Parts: sequence; structure tokens; C-alpha cells
Amino acid sequence: MNPILTEIYSTIVPSMPFIIGAYVLMWVALLVYVLIIMVGYKKAEAQMAVLEEAVAERRAD
Repeated sequence: MNPILTEIYSTIVPSMPFIIGAYVLMWVALLVYVLIIMVGYKKAEAQMAVLEEAVAERRAD
């Protein structure tokens, strides 16, 4: 193997657990963010349905 590549790999490989951990943390944070957005969207959708029903009842009176 090329000595330059050997030197590069010898500096990268020891830090590999930190790199993998950073990627895992990033994906977990992204997943949690998307889940929070979805829960908020569903809650807003339910409130909108209740509001539409109230407006429909009000117009029917």
C-alpha cells in the first residue's frame, strides 16, 4: 500500500467511533424532530376539524 495512504488511514481509523457516533446522533435528532413535527401537525389537524364542525353548526343555526 502507498505510504501516504497508510499514514492517512492511521489518523482516520482511531477516530472512527466518534465519526460513527456523530452520524448516529445526527440521524436520531432528525428522527425525533420529524416525529415532533408530525405530532404537532396531527394535533393542529384535529383542532381544525373541531373548528370546522363548530363553524358548520353555527351556520346551520
